[in-house]
Amino acid sequence: MRTILTYALLIVSFPLFSFDKNFQFHEITAKNGDGVFSLLRAYQLDKAQCNHEQFYKLNQLQPSQGLLRGRKYKLPLLKFRYNGKSIRSTLDSNDLQFAIKIKNYNEQLVATGLKASNYPDDLELLVPYNFLNCADDPSLPSDIANARRIVHDFEIFGPSYRNTEIIDNNLRGQVFYVVAGHGGPDPGSLGRSNGNRLCEDEYAYDVALRLTRLLVSHGATAYMINRDKDDGIRDEQYLECDYDEVLIGDIKMSTNQIRRLRQRSNAVNKLYDRHKKQKVKSQKLISIHIDSRHKNQKADVFFYHHTKSIKGNHLADQMMDTFDQKYKKYQSTRGYSGKVQGRDLHILRESKPLSVFVELGNIKNPFDQKRFLIVDNRKLLAEWLFEGLTAN
Repeated sequence: MRTILTYALLIVSFPLFSFDKNFQFHEITAKNGDGVFSLLRAYQLDKAQCNHEQFYKLNQLQPSQGLLRGRKYKLPLLKFRYNGKSIRSTLDSNDLQFAIKIKNYNEQLVATGLKASNYPDDLELLVPYNFLNCADDPSLPSDIANARRIVHDFEIFGPSYRNTEIIDNNLRGQVFYVVAGHGGPDPGSLGRSNGNRLCEDEYAYDVALRLTRLLVSHGATAYMINRDKDDGIRDEQYLECDYDEVLIGDIKMSTNQIRRLRQRSNAVNKLYDRHKKQKVKSQKLISIHIDSRHKNQKADVFFYHHTKSIKGNHLADQMMDTFDQKYKKYQSTRGYSGKVQGRDLHILRESKPLSVFVELGNIKNPFDQKRFLIVDNRKLLAEWLFEGLTAN
C-alpha cells in the first residue's frame, strides 16, 4: 500500500518555474529497435515518471503502443535558444545550482554523442522536462523503477549479462536462430596473437551470444543453437579454447563433420516446424563465422546466402548495406569492401528458415583480429548484425 501511495504522489506534476520564453520539444527519429524506455534512458530521462507521461502525451500514444521506425517523436526535453550570455538569464532563473545542473546535462549529451555541439556553439540549450515541471524529487523510488522494468534471467549469457531487460516488444512474434560456427570437437579456423591461440568458435560464440541477447531484449524468440554452459558473454580480449560445446537440447556434437552439420540443421528445422504450426510468419537464421586466409590478407565482414534463395540474397544485401552505412559514418576515410555471394553451404541449403551466413574477417590477419579481440568491437559487431538482421 505504501508503494502505491508513493507512486500516486509522484505522478502528480506541476510547474516549478514559469517561462514567458518560447521553447520547442526536442525531436528524434526512431530507429529500428527503439522503444520508449530505451529512448528516454539514452537521454537520461527514464528515472522521472512525469517524463514518461509527457512522452505519451506529446506523441498522442498509449503505453501499450510501440514506436515506428523512421517516424519523428517529441522527447520530454525542452529546447531553448541560448542567449549567448548565461543559462540563468536565458531561463529567467536566479538559481545557480539549477543552472549548473543544466550545464552538466548538456555537456553529457555532447560527450555521449547525442548532441553534436554544446549550447555556447549551436545556441541550443536542452532542459529535461522533469527539471522544470515535476515534484522536487522527480526520481522514481528504486522499487517502483524496478517494477516498471521487465528483466528475465538467462543463464546462458553468463553471470555479468544473465539479467536481461526487455526494452520493448518490437520483435514479438519473430523467431531467430543464431548459430555460432563450429564448436565441440571442431574449433574452426585458428590464429595466433601475441602468443595466444585464437579459436574461431570462441569468438563467433561470444558475438552470437551478444546478438541473441539483443534480439531477446526487443521481444524476439531467439535460439542459441550451439551452447556452452561454462562460457557466457566474456569481456576478455583472449578467449580460452575448449571443446565442450553442445547443441541445443544438450546434444553432443558428432566427431564426424557431415553428421555434425546434419545435427545442427536438424535441430533448427525441428524448432522451425514447431513455430510454423503456430503460424509464425518470420523465422530467420544467422550463422556466424571467422574466415582463415593468408595472414597478410585483410577481409572486411562479408555475407553468404544460398545460391537459389532470392530472399536470402535480399537479407544478405540488407545486412551488408547496414555495415556499409556504419563504416561511412564511423570510418569514412577507411571505406568498406564487404561483399555478398551465393554459396551452396549445408547450413544455408538444409535449414528451413530464411538464412544468412556471415564471416567476421580473417582470423590470421593482425588488422582483422582487432575486430573481434577488442571487446567493444565484438559488441559493435553484434549491434550492427542486429540492425541488419531486423531492418525490415
